[in-house]
Amino acid sequence: MEVVVIDKATFERMLSGFENFARKVERLCREHEDLGEREWLESSDVCKLLGISLRTLQTMRENGTLAYTKISHKVYYRPEDVKAVFPVVEMKRRIGANKGREYNINNL
Repeated sequence: MEVVVIDKATFERMLSGFENFARKVERLCREHEDLGEREWLESSDVCKLLGISLRTLQTMRENGTLAYTKISHKVYYRPEDVKAVFPVVEMKRRIGANKGREYNINNL
């Protein structure tokens, strides 16, 4: 084992640098802690929540309707992004359910 000898001033500078680094890491951790622990949702979870098929979910990714993140060939969704598309999915569901029906202005 090799012994390295450094003078006290160098050691103090190194120690000060490590302490500064530790403070910065703690500050960053606190900042991101405020954002809350985000649970990422998987495709199957999103399909169940929205009541859609995997193919529809893929279409929503492809056309930019729903943001996603891909990590190691696996797709994840932020809960707030999924929540934001609920109105879109519901509107498309209503339009699809009413296809081919004639509307009477008095019934609207």
